[in-house]
Amino acid sequence: MAIVAIRGAVSVPEDTPDQVKSRSALLLQEILKRNSLVSDDVVSIFFTATSDIRSVAPAVGVRELDLGDVPLLCAQEMFVEGSMERVIRCFVHVESSHAPQHVFLGSATKLRPDLAQAGDNEL
Repeated sequence: MAIVAIRGAVSVPEDTPDQVKSRSALLLQEILKRNSLVSDDVVSIFFTATSDIRSVAPAVGVRELDLGDVPLLCAQEMFVEGSMERVIRCFVHVESSHAPQHVFLGSATKLRPDLAQAGDNEL
């Protein structure tokens, strides 16, 4: 089996701990579901958040899921003038022999409309 990086992003309506935690957990759960993965398949997760997300780290919401000792890391997304606000992005590194299904949810579907599935923008 190979190590594969699965990309994902989700929009956050408000920068509150509840919203950031629930949206980051939703994103990870959807990545695992669409890729037929379980927590034991996850090697590590790297999150970024736009500079307007400051209430809590996205990893906190994911840490509340049953991931065991999976290493989680958060960083601030590089600011680009005119870029989308309140977005959490991630790379989920997994052991898999399948092509990855990347996940973009909410208004983050605008980042990669070619990878979004029907209904992904309806959060």
